[in-house]
Amino acid sequence: MTRATTPFSPRTTATEVLAGVDLTGRRMIVTGGASGLGAETVRALARAGAHVTIATRNPATAMAMTEEFPDTEVAALDLADLGSVKAFCSAWDGPVDAIVANAGVMMLPERQVNAVGWEMQLATNYLGHFALVTGLHGALRSAERGRVVTVSSGANLLAGFDFDDPQYERRTYDPLTAYAQSKTADVLLAVGISRRWAADGITANTSAPGVVHTNLARHLDAATLQALGAQDADGNRLTPSHFKTPEQGAATSALLAASPLLDGVTGRYFENNQEAEVIKGDPGILAGGPEATVGLVADWSVDPAAADRLWEYAISVV
Repeated sequence: MTRATTPFSPRTTATEVLAGVDLTGRRMIVTGGASGLGAETVRALARAGAHVTIATRNPATAMAMTEEFPDTEVAALDLADLGSVKAFCSAWDGPVDAIVANAGVMMLPERQVNAVGWEMQLATNYLGHFALVTGLHGALRSAERGRVVTVSSGANLLAGFDFDDPQYERRTYDPLTAYAQSKTADVLLAVGISRRWAADGITANTSAPGVVHTNLARHLDAATLQALGAQDADGNRLTPSHFKTPEQGAATSALLAASPLLDGVTGRYFENNQEAEVIKGDPGILAGGPEATVGLVADWSVDPAAADRLWEYAISVV
């Protein structure tokens, strides 16, 4: 299969990838759309004419976005609360042209669980989004060309999905491995959708934003930030050349959500606005530095058998 390419670079912004694209009349949902990469995705889609629903745990944080773009609205959604996800889906009326599964948490220092015992990174990053997109399957189908974008990370190269103990009930909790597993699950969600919903006209792909200064990194310790080149020994923030701006980091998500260049493309992983190369997953890949994962996706993250198995697991717990 030939890898998909676009004319855009790693430095292209979300607004630039949608230049000339008219999204008038299209309805889209961006989870975690009140800040960071989600907010830049909302801005790009709204500038192109889409009506965007900002799905966020705290709707008050998104009010400035609705003032900036009157054709946006805010809805409460806590992805770690299955009741909240079901309420959001029940309240939705009409088609949805795209869902950008952007919200997430990263490297919680200690194992936390939600009310039903889901490990919080898996709950927020994957299981909540699984419940959301499956709950809105009919709305995506009625849009005729519905799209789902799952937001992952180069961390998918560090760990496959542990079907024996996905919630860290027996194995020792590790913040990075737990995060990596959830990001692998996000890729597998797109693969699973592509295998099941293609006949409904629904496509699904995964976006990797790259390294960006956002609030997502709030749980990272000093050693991790220094390894990423994001902080010096005195605790001062650094912005190395491999970092992107939020506008650049959101570009691949905007591209996958709305660009006609990706019509019919499904089940693939993109970074820097290009489809990534599939390689063997490697827990030690970060030894090569923070740029070692760029433009790459692990074989375990796009494995159809793993995608099918994960889909069945999610159905059993959601």
